[in-house]
Amino acid sequence: AYKKVSMAEIGGKNIEQGLTFLGMMGMIDPPRPEAIGAVQKCLSSGIRPVMITGDHKATAWAVARELSMITKDSRILTGREIDDMSETEFVNCIDDVAVFARVTPRHKLKIVKALKKKNHVVAMTGDGVNDAPAVKEADIGVSMGIDGTDVTKEASSMILMDDNFASIVAAVEEGRIIYDNIRKFIRYLLSCNTGEVLTMIWTTILGLPLPLLPIQILWMNLVTDGLPAMALGIDPPERDVMDKRPRAKNESIFSRRLGQMILWRGFLISIATVTTFMLTNAFSDGNLIMARTAAFSTLVLAQLIFVFECRTEENRGLGQNPFSNLYLVFAVTVSVAMHLAVIYVPFFQPIFQTTPLDARMWMMISALAGLSAIF
Repeated sequence: AYKKVSMAEIGGKNIEQGLTFLGMMGMIDPPRPEAIGAVQKCLSSGIRPVMITGDHKATAWAVARELSMITKDSRILTGREIDDMSETEFVNCIDDVAVFARVTPRHKLKIVKALKKKNHVVAMTGDGVNDAPAVKEADIGVSMGIDGTDVTKEASSMILMDDNFASIVAAVEEGRIIYDNIRKFIRYLLSCNTGEVLTMIWTTILGLPLPLLPIQILWMNLVTDGLPAMALGIDPPERDVMDKRPRAKNESIFSRRLGQMILWRGFLISIATVTTFMLTNAFSDGNLIMARTAAFSTLVLAQLIFVFECRTEENRGLGQNPFSNLYLVFAVTVSVAMHLAVIYVPFFQPIFQTTPLDARMWMMISALAGLSAIF
C-alpha cells in the first residue's frame, strides 16, 4: 500500500492510515521435494517423524499435511498448551502428537524427555545454541552442518553436511544395510564352522578316521570360506529393507532365530559331509585319501551353495538373482577354481593329501551337498 506524504508527515501517528491498497505478498519456506519421499520412507519403516517449530499453529499444520505426516488421529500442540499440562498428561498424550508449534528450546528438551520416558529411541535435530540441550539429551543428536552453530555440532552425534532431512533417512537405510550384511556374514561363517566342527565330532563318536586333515580345514577357512564371506559384506540391499520395523536397541545379533539357523544349517552340512565320507570309504575299499577328498569337496560345495542362501533371512535365498552381487559370483568362482586346483593339479595333491575324483563321485557329492540346502 502507499500514499503520498510530505516530509513533515513522515513519522507521524497517522502515517499508516489512508493507504491505497496495491496487493498482498505471502512468504513460505516450503519443504524440499526430497523431504516428502523421506517422510514416507520413515513411516513405512516404523520411524515416526515429528515436526517441532516456532511457526504459527496453522502454518505448521499445513506444512505437515503437505508432507503427509498427519492422520485423522494426529494432534498438534503449542508451547502454551504444553505449559498448561502436567508432566504426566504430557507424557500420556505425546504419542498422538505429530506437530509442535510455537515452541521454545526448553519445550524441545521437554519433548525429548517425554518421548524417552515412553521408551522411544529419539533423534533430535537442531542448529542454534539454544537447541544444544535437547540435541544432547536425545539418543541421536543431529546438528546442521551449514547453518548449525559450533555448540550444537559439539553436542550432536551426527552432523548433516547438507542440512537435509532426507540425509538422515539415507543414513538409516545405509545402517540397516550394514547391519543386515553383518548378520549375513556371521550366519555364513558360523554355520560353515559349525558344520566343520560337527563333522569331526560325528566321526569321532562313530570311531571313524578323521575325515579332514588340518591343512584342508585351514584351506577352507582361508579361501573357500573367506572370499565369499567378504563378498557377503558388500551385498546390495534387499528390496524391503526400509519396509521392516526397527529392531530393539538391546536386540542381540543372534535374535530372530539366527542362532537356530546357524546350528541347524551346520548340522545339515556336517551330516552331508559325514555321509559322503562313509559311503566313499565303503565303496572305495577303504581308500582313505579318496574318502577324505570326497568329504572335503562335499563340505566346500555345501558351503558355496549355502552362501547364496545367506543373502536373505527369508525363505527365498536361492530364488534371488545371483548376478545382483557380481562380487559374490566372482568369489564363488575363484573358490571353486582353487578347490579344483587342490584336487587335480599334481603339485598340490601330496600337500593336501587329495586325489582326482571321477564324474560318479561328483554326482554323489553334488547330490548330498544340494540335499542339505533343499531340506
